[in-house]
Amino acid sequence: MPAIRRTAAAAAAVVTLFTAATACGPGDDKAAAGPGSSAAAGDKKGEAGQDAGGAGLPDGLPSNLDDIKKWEKGGWKDWDRWSRKASEFANPIIKDLWNPSRMAEAKTTPDVTAQSAGTADGGTDPEPRPVQAQQVARPYHQHMAPIGKIMFDSPQGPMVCSGTVVEDPAHPGKSNLVWTAGHCVHTGKSGGWMRNIVFVPSYNDQGLPMSQVGRAPAQEVAPYGVWWANWVTTSGEWIDMGSTKSGNAGSAYDFAVLHVRPERGGGKSLQETVGAALPVWFGAPSADRINGLQAFGYPAAPPYDGARMMNCPARPGRLTMSPGTPAMHRIGCTMTGGTSGGGWFTNRGGRTYLVSNSSIGSLDHRWLAGPHLGVEAKRVFEGISRKFA
Repeated sequence: MPAIRRTAAAAAAVVTLFTAATACGPGDDKAAAGPGSSAAAGDKKGEAGQDAGGAGLPDGLPSNLDDIKKWEKGGWKDWDRWSRKASEFANPIIKDLWNPSRMAEAKTTPDVTAQSAGTADGGTDPEPRPVQAQQVARPYHQHMAPIGKIMFDSPQGPMVCSGTVVEDPAHPGKSNLVWTAGHCVHTGKSGGWMRNIVFVPSYNDQGLPMSQVGRAPAQEVAPYGVWWANWVTTSGEWIDMGSTKSGNAGSAYDFAVLHVRPERGGGKSLQETVGAALPVWFGAPSADRINGLQAFGYPAAPPYDGARMMNCPARPGRLTMSPGTPAMHRIGCTMTGGTSGGGWFTNRGGRTYLVSNSSIGSLDHRWLAGPHLGVEAKRVFEGISRKFA
């Protein structure tokens, strides 16, 4: 399979490829933004944290250096103060929190499954046949460099998703943007922002068994280092309607974008560091008009263990979760939880584009579905791009 990999000059090289709770606090049940708008961390007056530092604390908590140190030493574990609003996102860098051992202990996000096959209004195609997931060639940085793991802390403990480095029109060749699923950063209607959100490109580069990952050298587990989200944006529709327990109308808007910075500092962007990023195709044709897709990610629920990057090549169909919502893309695929947020790619004019991300799946792990990236997704993306322009 053609690769998306780092070049010798570390330039972005993209070649042809067909190709996860507790309740929020009393009186805090409104979303950060309404339907049709993005909900970006810190996009309102009175935003928490520094403009590009992300070192703030949720509203109502002191923000001096002593209190930030308390946060870094475990204050973030106070889940009774669930930060829900856009202005309350906090994700200060905690060096060495995500060491190889802790990464290996992170569990899959709960499988977000669909309880029904969708609506019967003509917006849902027949259920696809399952496609057995395939292992991606190793080392990952030479084949699928932009793909990696999203890791974060939740009330249930450390968890994982998948993500993709995407191009930023405001910074050509120097993007710090990562595409993933909304439920990997915010629990939707039932809660708030996750904590200690990081991206690890080309995670477990050599594809070691998970039993060995916790003892492996850091440079093998995180060849490009650990990148902390200092800004996050997702859709208002996801925050209003989304569920991490079962697919619903919010699943059609289950996407998010992270702006990241390196844990160890440095002058290079994420795209320059990994040598590749993918463009996003907003307004791509509906699934029944796309010849083929490939979905990538790190499935972590059985029979997988989250150690290896996998992919499913398949022809997509449509799945409409609720009348009035955009039809999602659906493919046959056996990947499980942990794949959430992983990119779906297709070919357009000889280039590989990201057109969706894993959002929900069937109870028996026969298929996956991801949102169609239309005007709502473009609004979310452009908002975070402009923030750092």
